[in-house]
Amino acid sequence: MNHPQSGDYIDIHTHYGKPAAGVFMIDCLMAHEERLPADIHGVAYTYGIHPWFLNENNHEQLISSVEKIASNTDVIAIGEAGFDKLKGPSADLQRKAFEEQVIIAESHMKPVIIHCVKAWDELLAINKKLQPEMPWLVHGFRGTPELAKQLLSRGMYLSFWVNFVIRPESSRLLNGLPKEKIFFETDGADVDIREIYKKVANDINISVEELKNIIFTNFKEFFHLKTP
Repeated sequence: MNHPQSGDYIDIHTHYGKPAAGVFMIDCLMAHEERLPADIHGVAYTYGIHPWFLNENNHEQLISSVEKIASNTDVIAIGEAGFDKLKGPSADLQRKAFEEQVIIAESHMKPVIIHCVKAWDELLAINKKLQPEMPWLVHGFRGTPELAKQLLSRGMYLSFWVNFVIRPESSRLLNGLPKEKIFFETDGADVDIREIYKKVANDINISVEELKNIIFTNFKEFFHLKTP
């Protein structure tokens, strides 16, 4: 399995990201696509069912794909999976597919990457119901400090992307969060992950190198790695 080296910038969630020197990225593959993981230096993958592309007709096929790909050593997490009240199929189908993916992730001892829009109660309820051993990461978080506290209390991690990081409220939120529970992402946007690190490091008054070390340690904890 590919994993970052100390000193790398880590882009925890991207789509179709292009490898770059000194940057380790996790490329999100979605089960409705035809893309599959490949052995590329500096790249690892997640694989899952995005709720936007789930429906009654393809549900079983997509779950079968996740079951098949989950054992691939280049796939280090399941997802992005989750809930979206603005776009996607019925809440019942979203819940069923999400629970199935969590069970697959648990069976392969892999974390889950979460997509969640206006369905936080559902997410928290299922986390409490399933009591997963593997950690969950909420990607693209842009919620309130109160919501962040709820998610963190359930052992979840939070990832932030550029459209939130540039907002004034991001500085206040990030300064109030435990640094061992955060990541940063481009989510496929045309932006350099290094610029996100620079902005955040300035906001929380540490050096970029210190921030890189924090995120590297978080990566090892999140993925249960024992690398030096």
